[in-house]
Amino acid sequence: MINFFKNIKSDWVAHGRSSYRAGFRVLVVYRFGNWRMTIKPKLLRVPFSTIYRFLERRVRFKYGIELPYTVILGERVIFEHQHGIVIHGNCIIGNDCIIRQGVTLGNKYLDKPFDAPKLGNKVNVGAGAKILGAVTIGDGVTIGANAVVITDVAAGDTVVGIPAKVISKARS
Repeated sequence: MINFFKNIKSDWVAHGRSSYRAGFRVLVVYRFGNWRMTIKPKLLRVPFSTIYRFLERRVRFKYGIELPYTVILGERVIFEHQHGIVIHGNCIIGNDCIIRQGVTLGNKYLDKPFDAPKLGNKVNVGAGAKILGAVTIGDGVTIGANAVVITDVAAGDTVVGIPAKVISKARS
């Protein structure tokens, strides 16, 4: 329970100390969904699961951000704008990432439904970007608007285009 409130406070600060931002509200529901899974007797978890399902559907339809509780999400992740954000349930997203509208983090092939992207820390994902398959995005990567990322990206690189190509390498 302590981590639940610690994460909510961290998300609130990251979203400009505003409880009115759609990204913050989605994160509160996500954190609640994770917290409810810590309730061990399944019978006691049932009412919380019902509340979670209602809230999750409400924020998904109202704000257009699909963030399942099964995603492994770091701290201070910011959903900069709402609508059209779809995140695969097996994704891993590091700390201090920024995700904008129209972003999809999902699988690439129907016969590999559990393949999902892994984002490092401080990844900046531009509007409309698609990151598909079991790719690893390194720390500090910038992904340009509308880029389609289907291969791994090294830490600190900047990628743009369809398919995404490196335009700026990290300094060593």
